[in-house]
Amino acid sequence: MSNQMILYIMGGSAVTLVIIVLIYFILSKKMQGSEYRKIQKLQQGTKQKSFSTEVLFQKLYLTYIKIPFIKRYALKIRRRLEIINIDDEYNTRKGTAKILTRTLAIVVPVMILTIMISSKNFLLMFILLLFELFMIDTLIDGSVDKIDNKILKEQIDFFSEIRHAYHEYNMVEEAIYQVSQDDEKDVSRQGEKIYEILISDDPEMELEKYYDIAPNSFLKEFAGVSYLTKEFGDRKVDGASLYLKNVNNITQEMQLEILKRDKLNYVFQSLSVIAIAPVLLLEPLKNWAISNFSFTASWYQGKAGMIVQMLILLITFVSYVLVRKLKDNGSTAIDTRTENPWQEKLYKKKPIKKIVDLFIPKKGTKEYRKVVQLLKDAASPQKMEWLFMNRIAIAIVTFCASIIIFTQLHVVAINYIYTEPTTDYNIIGGLSEKDEKKAMEITKQDNIILDQYRGKPKTTQEQIKTSVQKLKYYEGAESTEIDKAAERIYNKLHVINTEYVQWFELLLAFVFAVIGYMAPLWILVFQAKMRQLEMEDEVMQFQTIILMLMRIERVNVEIILEWLERYSNIFKAPITKCVNNYEAGAWESLEAMKEEVNYVPMIRIIESLQAAVEKIPITDAFDELDSERDYYQEKRKESNERLIKRKGMIGKAIGFAPMVCLFVGYLIIPLVFIGLTSMSSSFSSMTATTTK
Repeated sequence: MSNQMILYIMGGSAVTLVIIVLIYFILSKKMQGSEYRKIQKLQQGTKQKSFSTEVLFQKLYLTYIKIPFIKRYALKIRRRLEIINIDDEYNTRKGTAKILTRTLAIVVPVMILTIMISSKNFLLMFILLLFELFMIDTLIDGSVDKIDNKILKEQIDFFSEIRHAYHEYNMVEEAIYQVSQDDEKDVSRQGEKIYEILISDDPEMELEKYYDIAPNSFLKEFAGVSYLTKEFGDRKVDGASLYLKNVNNITQEMQLEILKRDKLNYVFQSLSVIAIAPVLLLEPLKNWAISNFSFTASWYQGKAGMIVQMLILLITFVSYVLVRKLKDNGSTAIDTRTENPWQEKLYKKKPIKKIVDLFIPKKGTKEYRKVVQLLKDAASPQKMEWLFMNRIAIAIVTFCASIIIFTQLHVVAINYIYTEPTTDYNIIGGLSEKDEKKAMEITKQDNIILDQYRGKPKTTQEQIKTSVQKLKYYEGAESTEIDKAAERIYNKLHVINTEYVQWFELLLAFVFAVIGYMAPLWILVFQAKMRQLEMEDEVMQFQTIILMLMRIERVNVEIILEWLERYSNIFKAPITKCVNNYEAGAWESLEAMKEEVNYVPMIRIIESLQAAVEKIPITDAFDELDSERDYYQEKRKESNERLIKRKGMIGKAIGFAPMVCLFVGYLIIPLVFIGLTSMSSSFSSMTATTTK
């Protein structure tokens, strides 16, 4: 191990020790504050007197929300957990601190290691640290998704116990109350909330509020069915309770969803890491290639190597974002955006608002409707103003970053000329120590002339030759050697004098800015395309909802449409429009929705609803759903299999793209191309020598 590496390790250890001491000092200080005394009250009455992780996480939470950068992530986690931990502040704080602590325990050491490895390349260090910030989001989302999945699996047992309790009490609210007494399960808090809704003075209003905060659609369905059964009563269908049949239908839907999520997690479990891994391998791969094939140094340390490096970083970033969008489970997504994000704050400033409004299409135009429809199709929570703020901000950042990168590329090219050992490379191996010293001495002599004529584009080779002859290093040298040195220095000078930002680079920066401006729209298009893959799954969910509602007394087409709107995702816009226009004409509003929808299975549902409006009862309009229930279940399973397989194929193609580009574009092609070029140059030199 080199002395430099030992110093890095010692430095990293020292930094870690300082961080630990600072955290200890902050925690000690917080222990004396009023907020800590509140936590002490929570401990009163407990038997535990020794160290407690429960109290530690509460103290960590109070610390995290006061650290500016970490506070953002703490609040993001909190917004998702407080939906799950209804009115349970203690568990919400504990869960937030636990997830954030685990995330920091992984990310902080990785950041220290990154700084140690890439300390000589500040640009690469910055990019790596930026990607590690994306890792924080990935780890946080993964941790919260595990809690979502845990609740979903607990619901299976919860509904099973509801069945037994309902047989015993024959009352919906009493059955839910008894089963919800199990404090060990997170889903019990949801059961208690549903019980409170059912016994409240205005259950319909409370139910609407619960629909906005329920962790998943299955709990919404259960709460809704329980309310309808309590209001309109239960009935026997084929000798069995309709309420229990509906609970069983919801359970079957959950089982399919759990299988689907497990398979998706298995397919995508490593793709995010694989997509981002090439960034960590850039520097080691470059060092390995230079140490084993010295003739590649000019490529890797020059402008061409840096350009390919930037392209790989860009491909990695795009692949990482797309893989996350592809894996995203829209059915259980919780809106965690703030009410007043940075886009809104900037948009409120009059000068900025005037500029942004110039880019936003005018209301009523075709372009405006197109963007609105795209936001709906992608299920994006963004406002129109936020979208265009993002687009403009990305365009400006992309343009500035492009100019900085182009400038840096010129600096790299110039620095390489000043530091490159001046000699002919060979394919067999590197230079000996003696040859390297000689080559660096020639470089130093060349640099004297380069500094003399740098910035003078009209310099001739004869002028350089005259200056070379005056150098002590070339005293007594033959004219051929001086001519060769003059030609070499002239070529170097020509490169240095042309290394500045050119007009076509400004044009390229503008093109990249346009691409950056369009990128948010393209991501929305990608999201919309991925959502279309789940059309069949959503229609089958509609069929299950209709199957549950159609045998409940007093349920009509309008109520069914309201339920479909509540649980819709892909078809939400046309269903919402239909519900709003329903009172103006039931059949006409359904006909308008049918014209707007182009998915055949959804059109069949609309036609059945039209038949139920004027001609036949709802049970007759959808009788095939009950008689062919087993067929639809098998079809749903097969549909999920196809969806997972298709998503997996797309995900693997996107996820492995950066790795393929890394090894092919950054290692194999340069080795082959430079090797062949070097061989060609060597053979040409040998031929010229033989001819002489």
